[in-house]
Amino acid sequence: MTATTPSRADIAIDVHGFSKSFGGREVVHDLSMQVKRGTIYGFIGPNGSGKTTTIRMLCGLLTPDSGEGTCLGYDIRRDADKIKRQVGYMTQRFSLYQDLSVRENLEFVARLYGVRDARATAREMIKRLGLNGREEQLAGELSGGWKQRLALGACTLSNPQLLLLDEPTAGVDPKARRDFWNEIHALAARGLTVLVSTHYMDEAERCHEIAYIAYGHVLVHGTVDEVIAKSALTTYTVTGDNLTTLSAALSGKPGIDMVAPFGTSLHVSGRDKSALDATIAPLREQHGVHWQHSEPSLEDVFIELMTRSKDNFQ
Repeated sequence: MTATTPSRADIAIDVHGFSKSFGGREVVHDLSMQVKRGTIYGFIGPNGSGKTTTIRMLCGLLTPDSGEGTCLGYDIRRDADKIKRQVGYMTQRFSLYQDLSVRENLEFVARLYGVRDARATAREMIKRLGLNGREEQLAGELSGGWKQRLALGACTLSNPQLLLLDEPTAGVDPKARRDFWNEIHALAARGLTVLVSTHYMDEAERCHEIAYIAYGHVLVHGTVDEVIAKSALTTYTVTGDNLTTLSAALSGKPGIDMVAPFGTSLHVSGRDKSALDATIAPLREQHGVHWQHSEPSLEDVFIELMTRSKDNFQ
């Protein structure tokens, strides 16, 4: 079965050769990317690797030093103001008014967007996000999860075509994170395109596509399954006794690209299968240790990519 080529109307973002430097340091290098409408596109990578800069360039909030492209059908360089009117932006830090109620915050934002009936729009958003009963509660008194819902409601009040989420669930409990992602998928199903940066592997796995960015370079992108397949990692899950000693013995050996503890087990991975198998062969005979060949996880790939990424900012 061959994949169909998306039409221009189906493409939300199409950029080529984007680069950006600050203070003589290149933060993003020669980025080319295409994002389909209605896609949740995740960006993962180490801190300071250019994820936020990339997202801001993709939607016209930041002008690239070089390269060209379109966002929502508009030229990113010439039509940045038109793009911005179609974008909702939710940052990691809660940015609404702490001393206003949920309702007051939403009504205020609706008026900023020029919504005709701000009160009715705020009531509808409160109902949609399950904030009923909390309308008059001060935003500053909300828990992290409820603040997150309020912030999401505020940045989607104007029905944007593109939503930017910059590590939106940092410090939020697992249930609130799951509820948040359920709402994001519902929005995407209605045609909203979402760009999100995250450090959580379970969140990256909820994205339709992901890109791994390391110090300004996109090392790999695609669906989660494609990214794992491209890694060409051979992975073993090791259980048993003295795993700390085993980990120290394996680190740095030929064919070993990653050794990482996962709960009561150890993940051992490498891109050169023959070298990896040769190194672990004598260790597999140790009493009390069990080796099981397993499929690499996205986290295995993430750690291995981090291990061989060069921090060009140091």
